[in-house]
Amino acid sequence: MPAQSGAKEAPAEKPPAAKSPAAEPPAAESTQVLRRVSASAGSAKPRTGGDKPQQVPESTQVLRRVKADQPPPAESTQVLRRVNAPRSGDTPEPGAGAPKAPAAPVAPAAAAAATGVPPRTPSEPTATPQASGNGSDGGEGGGTGDGGGKKPKRPRRTGWRRIFPTWRMVLGTFVLGVLVIIGLLFLGYSMVQIPAANALATKQATVYLYADGSQLARDGEVNRENVGLAQIAKPAQHAILAAEDRDFYTESAVDPKAMLRAGWNTALGKGKQSGSTITQQYVKNYYLAQEQTVTRKAKEFFISIKLDREKSKNEILEGYLNTSYFGRNAYGIQAAAQAYYGRDAIDLDPARAAYLAALVNAPSEYDVVAHPENKPAALARWNYVLDGMVAKGWLSQSDRTGMKFPMPKEQTVSTGMSGQRGYLVEAVKQYLVGHDILTKDQLAAGGYRITTTIQRPKQNAFVKAVNDQLISKLDKKNRKADTYVRAGGASIDPKTGKIVAMYGGIDYVKQYTNGATRGDYQVGSTFKPFVFTSAVQNSSSTQDGQRITPNTYYDGTNKRLVQGWSGGRYNPENEDQKSYGQITVRKATDLSVNAVYAQMAADVTGDKVKETAIDLGIPADTPDLYPSPSIALGTANASVLEMTEAYATLANHGRHGTYTIIEKISKDNVPVELPGRQTKQAVTREAADTTTSVLKSVVEGGTATAAQAAGRPAAGKTGTAEEDTAAWFAGYTPDLATVVSVMGQDPVTAKHVPLYGALGVARMNGGGPPTEIWAQYTRDALRGKPAAGFDLQLQPGADVVAPSTRPSSSPGTDAGQSNGGTTGTPSQGTTPTDGGQGNGGATGAPSQGTPPADPTTTGGGDTTTGGAGGGPATTTGGPADGGATNGGPGGGQPGTGGTGGTGGGTDQGTTGLPGGFVAPQTARRQ
Repeated sequence: MPAQSGAKEAPAEKPPAAKSPAAEPPAAESTQVLRRVSASAGSAKPRTGGDKPQQVPESTQVLRRVKADQPPPAESTQVLRRVNAPRSGDTPEPGAGAPKAPAAPVAPAAAAAATGVPPRTPSEPTATPQASGNGSDGGEGGGTGDGGGKKPKRPRRTGWRRIFPTWRMVLGTFVLGVLVIIGLLFLGYSMVQIPAANALATKQATVYLYADGSQLARDGEVNRENVGLAQIAKPAQHAILAAEDRDFYTESAVDPKAMLRAGWNTALGKGKQSGSTITQQYVKNYYLAQEQTVTRKAKEFFISIKLDREKSKNEILEGYLNTSYFGRNAYGIQAAAQAYYGRDAIDLDPARAAYLAALVNAPSEYDVVAHPENKPAALARWNYVLDGMVAKGWLSQSDRTGMKFPMPKEQTVSTGMSGQRGYLVEAVKQYLVGHDILTKDQLAAGGYRITTTIQRPKQNAFVKAVNDQLISKLDKKNRKADTYVRAGGASIDPKTGKIVAMYGGIDYVKQYTNGATRGDYQVGSTFKPFVFTSAVQNSSSTQDGQRITPNTYYDGTNKRLVQGWSGGRYNPENEDQKSYGQITVRKATDLSVNAVYAQMAADVTGDKVKETAIDLGIPADTPDLYPSPSIALGTANASVLEMTEAYATLANHGRHGTYTIIEKISKDNVPVELPGRQTKQAVTREAADTTTSVLKSVVEGGTATAAQAAGRPAAGKTGTAEEDTAAWFAGYTPDLATVVSVMGQDPVTAKHVPLYGALGVARMNGGGPPTEIWAQYTRDALRGKPAAGFDLQLQPGADVVAPSTRPSSSPGTDAGQSNGGTTGTPSQGTTPTDGGQGNGGATGAPSQGTPPADPTTTGGGDTTTGGAGGGPATTTGGPADGGATNGGPGGGQPGTGGTGGTGGGTDQGTTGLPGGFVAPQTARRQ
């Protein structure tokens, strides 16, 4: 109840201090009551008199503590009571009774002493009095009876209400959860870093291509070939987006809504579904693994967000297209396009692209060839992709309407390196490593796209020629010699130096050694043209000073002792021990006469012959490339490919270039630099062209007449290795240089073995299968190309063909030159034969003399024993120079062509050749 107006400072209630002790109820404890008394602002005394009470704007509330007379208890209850001071204008309520006498004013000091509260100064504002309490204590402004202004306690929740949280609990939990999630996201984003790519994602196959870009082979553990986005057709890009993530270019890296939807569908048993964006799938493929774990999912989430900030959408899409698995062991869309349709990704049309995009969802199930029963499901997925492309505007409805399902090709079992692929791949690797373009470790890592110079039509023609002329004629069941047959071949464009075809063997997985690059067989008489080229190049002369030309006469007597050679006695045997008498160099080349070319090598000198061979393309470190007269018979062990390079130099008029099998190479669309082609004039054009003129005669009427089947001008030379372990033909046209070799090797011991009886013939020689293979291949490889003649610039006088033989006209000495002693007609005929190497190292034991002693190996070669010279007989029966150093006289019968007596030569052949080599003594057949 509001306080009465008047000059009263406090209500009518007497302060507790005025009560007598007897009025207090007995209690063990005393009650301390704090009263708040509101005083009039501005004066400590109330106004009296007849004046109306004035409104006091502010009142001062004084807290007064009243103590009982009893000693203070252990505990006391303090009650705050607000007492409203009278305000001006207040009137007492009706029936309230007469106003009580005003209480005596209390001095501030006394009040302070009584209440324990320091008095306020007049300057302090007073609080406005307010009514308080509900009257339960009997006072209008008093508080509650149990303590004043305390709020009542909330009623306890009972019954079923206790089960459900209150809205305050729900709200608090939600806010707390949001804060925790934000914290976890921040923590995860901070802790998870973009890792390095996983091992599987970085592995690629190295792809080998033919010169026209078609695939030759793939080499690597993983069938993947990374390509740039520009190398993937737009329909293929759109098909993948339509199948996997149609809003890829506009959405964020992650799609929480899709993830929740996928989780919900999976929980409902609708199958496992992926709510991942293309970015998330790329992260899983490239950076993480495929396991379905919460940890992997969390990493995928954070890495995707970071990756989206670091890479463009195009980069992410390119990576996804190169890492996705499409089935058939194909990783990436390029490998998939080849596996299912045999074409590159750039050539995919919408129909095929849509099928490949459908495969990503279920590669094994949607392969309609492997699982035809699943074709309806695959077809439905294919339609889904195409409809998505139409919906996004990537495909017109008219094109979509008329589209038919493109059946993929039959799945082919991976053949790897079978057939010729392995040989070609190994040759490419050898070239790259040998020319310091790539290391073995780089090749092992893979990922290269290598375009070779191999021309597919020519390669197929080479394989067919070998099959037709050699492999199809073998009878391994009934002829043991046929099991020894191996073949190798190489073909080079002489103008560009590019290797356009190569034959390594019947099958790389059956015969690992490449017949085209192996260098362990003697090249035989295919080396002889290098001797003549060196003679013209160096303007060499015979022993009697005659310039060596195609028309120079040499003594072709079998086992004729080489003149002018200081390294020891050397008198090689012709093939089948035939003697030819005085014949021209051209004719000696046609018939591959060993006696003539061994003498020519001595006339030119072995060092110059070796130098010319190296200039033409034979490696300097070729085994057995000794600068002795025996070099002419092909004792060197060069490979088919090396011989092809040398013959290509002759075909290119003596100009030698860098020969290559690589057109271009790149990795991840970055080109690898290749060394530039270096060319030089290895020998003069006159030397090369004159040699070509001589080799044309070999094809026209010599040991290589089978080469005429090529149907165009050709030049070449046959050859046979020692013991007939290999037969060769090296030939060329103005457009193509090709060398073919048929070799004998035991399939069990890998030992070189003779080819006697192979293909049902007594002997395998260069004029047989090697030349026949060459002719068929050259004809097919150049089919459609106009036949071109050789444009030759010959040595003076070489354009005139002299008589092939020259009868004797007067007695003389045989010095092995054009003006040497007389000879009769060839003792054993002049029928053209293979001219291979034979008995090249045997001493010239006369047919009626003492046989030579057994050879002894000394200094890398066989020694000679010394013996009678087998020079041609004179008409007078006088002494004839058998060519032996300090040799004894030799007597022969007229017209025998060189059967001599038992000489008494003193040269025991102790003089070694350069490098410790002594002229071979073992029997060789030519």
